[in-house]
Amino acid sequence: MLPDMQDEEETIDTPEADESEVSQEPDHVPDHGEAMRIAEALLFAAAAPLSAEDLAGRLPEGADVDRILQDLSELYALRGVNLVRVAGKWTFRTASDLSFVLARDVVEQRRLSRAAMETLAIIAYHQPVTRAEIEEIRGVATSKGTVDTLLETGWIRLRGRRKAPGRPVTYGTTSGFLEHFGLDAIEDLPGLEELKGAGFIEGRVPSDFSVPVPSDADALREDEDPLEDEPQQPLDMHRSEAGEE
Repeated sequence: MLPDMQDEEETIDTPEADESEVSQEPDHVPDHGEAMRIAEALLFAAAAPLSAEDLAGRLPEGADVDRILQDLSELYALRGVNLVRVAGKWTFRTASDLSFVLARDVVEQRRLSRAAMETLAIIAYHQPVTRAEIEEIRGVATSKGTVDTLLETGWIRLRGRRKAPGRPVTYGTTSGFLEHFGLDAIEDLPGLEELKGAGFIEGRVPSDFSVPVPSDADALREDEDPLEDEPQQPLDMHRSEAGEE
């Protein structure tokens, strides 16, 4: 009789253990709908765009961040605000087709000069680039005030120093540049065909003309040295505004 009783006890205990394991498993899977609500609240309250890593650190453990962002993007696709990706991060922006409704509520920003816009475009497409190289491309002198203005906007930065006589400073764009112009990556800047289609390039284009493929990688290139630890100002910024077109 004893062996039979032991067998019965073993058959009774085994299902109970299995049921316990099954009942605990769902506790480790967060509710997708609730995780979406949390992500939505975080994105609305954030003063700046949030990365997927930022969200993952504040969502329930195990939440599928990529799926949450995709579902929120689809949910807001036809609404007054859209979830968009800028500079590799996520933020809510007013739907582009409704910008005219808010036009009178937007504070008019000071317009950049033609020289500043040309300089910014050259830096964006040719970075890392020195001031002398900017002047060579533009064909005119670039004043200290123009570069200073772009630095103050936070759209360009000092990258390093060129391994050349005088060790001139090299310039590149920032994530603030991407955010302001609604770009996810610097590679999203328009290419030659897009520029021609938008009317920025007219007439016949020389056969050897090309638009460089931009790159804003943080890593210094072989022809660049790092900036010194102490704050440095470019050594070649002594021309006046009068010499610039």
